[in-house]
Amino acid sequence: MAPAATMTSRTILDAPENRFPLNLDIEIPRIRNLFHAATSNQWNPSLDIDWPALDISPYSEKQLYAARMYWSRRAWGEYGAISESPALQIRFCKENCAPDMRLFFAIRTQEESRHAEVCFRMAEMLGGYIEQPDLSEFQGAVATHGVRKMALDPDVPLEGVIAALVCAAEEIAFDVFRHLIDITPNPVAAQVLKSIMRDEVRHCAFGWAFMNSRIPHLSKTQLGAVEDAVITMIEKVELNGYHSAWLSPEGPAARAEIEVDRLTWEAGLGATVEELEKPVFIASVQRVRRQMQESWGIRLPMFRHHKIDGEF
Repeated sequence: MAPAATMTSRTILDAPENRFPLNLDIEIPRIRNLFHAATSNQWNPSLDIDWPALDISPYSEKQLYAARMYWSRRAWGEYGAISESPALQIRFCKENCAPDMRLFFAIRTQEESRHAEVCFRMAEMLGGYIEQPDLSEFQGAVATHGVRKMALDPDVPLEGVIAALVCAAEEIAFDVFRHLIDITPNPVAAQVLKSIMRDEVRHCAFGWAFMNSRIPHLSKTQLGAVEDAVITMIEKVELNGYHSAWLSPEGPAARAEIEVDRLTWEAGLGATVEELEKPVFIASVQRVRRQMQESWGIRLPMFRHHKIDGEF
């Protein structure tokens, strides 16, 4: 039998510490500027949202339950990002990455915590936070997108992790956020969305700044690994319903979540529906493909989904 040490998967944690010499000079000015912007643009979920303006009296019991589930689901997703940031911090430190990245991600963890809290508070104001999905089979769709595992896997290049997480998934999420703000009439729900989006702008900018600093130094093989990571994120995560319930595999859980979104959208409390989000999603994927090709020379394939006509 093989020794126990060889039976477990190797992770970045198995690499020896290599902290010194510790360099804190500016290496990627754009990211250092994002770090300073993040520290000076803090907001407080308990004080900076006009919670007293949220009047729930016009909504039916069914709408309120749906909205509670919707905002609880958002809180679950944001909570997952809280552990994603430290995993990437470990990777940055183990690979002795530019100090700008480590500084920025210290603030990013705080921002994801803030997003989880504000979504929790919104659910509470609507009648009460819901701790888990009604149907257990939906937990897999909202639990993780695999970034923590990718971040600790030395066989996945860091550039692939950032390209997949930020320049693909977070860019798509950003476009959907902008769409949600445009269609959400409730002023408090819209204020919550706008507050989160203010931080997400910096998160997306970080990804492109890092990748633009690294692309000139990558081999063809490394670029291929980046491309593979992005394709996996779009095909296995985004097109599997991680952010949008209507893209989930059909079944009782997906139908329940789609109904939650529809009722919340009808109430104007923050969600969207398939017929409105679909063109936004398609345009976002096309924008990401175009930008990666123009900036990095990466050519993403066309994608397919049974709920979307043709390739996109």
